[in-house]
Amino acid sequence: MHVTWRQLKVFETVARLGSFTRAAEELFLAQPTVSMQVKQLAEAVDQPLFEQTGRRIQLTEVGDALYATCREMFDTWARFEMTAADLKGLKRGRLRLACVTTAKYFVPRLLGPFCDRYPGIDVRLEVANRDAVVERLARNEDDLYIMGTPPQHFDIALHPFLENALVVIAPAGHPLAGEKRIPLARIAEEKLLLRERGSGTRMAAERHFRDHGFVLKPRMELATNEAIKHAVAGGLGISVLSQLALTLEPMQGQLAILDVEGFPLKRHWYVVHPGKRDLSVVAQTFFDYLRDEAGALLPPDTRAALLSPGEAHDARVR
Repeated sequence: MHVTWRQLKVFETVARLGSFTRAAEELFLAQPTVSMQVKQLAEAVDQPLFEQTGRRIQLTEVGDALYATCREMFDTWARFEMTAADLKGLKRGRLRLACVTTAKYFVPRLLGPFCDRYPGIDVRLEVANRDAVVERLARNEDDLYIMGTPPQHFDIALHPFLENALVVIAPAGHPLAGEKRIPLARIAEEKLLLRERGSGTRMAAERHFRDHGFVLKPRMELATNEAIKHAVAGGLGISVLSQLALTLEPMQGQLAILDVEGFPLKRHWYVVHPGKRDLSVVAQTFFDYLRDEAGALLPPDTRAALLSPGEAHDARVR
């Protein structure tokens, strides 16, 4: 079987993006060139690698196996390049990082100084909802993942590094805004605005209320924290959000944090990676940076939430 590195790279890009057109754009190649490379690779394998379903393409069984093989090969080579650079006293390579949408409030603030310190490291950041990030984790698409609710029954290593307190918010002029120790039963009766199903924030809120005998029935589901904040400010209802979403992007004078029994709901932000493999030199560098130095780069109100070395600990989940 005679195949070239270029054919494998073109195939991997098409498989990852699910599109010949998008692959051509990423690789700066003409689309006929991409199609020809994949065709020649399929001829070498002597089996079709893709099948057409309407206007979409999807991998065949052998194509799926080849895609997994390509990922392993490219990851192995990338690790060698990073190790070779590290032995020369350099920090070079690619960091693939994925985070849930709420983490976008602080992750870019941490990446800026990191990229300044290590200009040879190319960072690719994917921001998506929790379900999409968990899917990426299952497919082993990134080096590190930042999320507030790591999945259970995955072979993963996780490290809590920042508190993720959830608070109940309401419009500034809401009748409950001045009350103390509001019972959960009272909140459960309100018009609730929640994130979409699968959101870590929503899962934590629903679990907390369920543990106290209440089932949340949202008036509206919204896909972003920004939409939640504006909807609450507009008087459509109340919600549960990460305090970071308010601290780092406040809506001055428009929102009030309610004093509710059991809140703030204390959770953590975790940096996660697959437990079945060691981190690359570059991923380990960012992991250490995040664990040891990130707190000094956050605003004072947020910095206080950084876990102390005694509180933080590594864990393995299966």
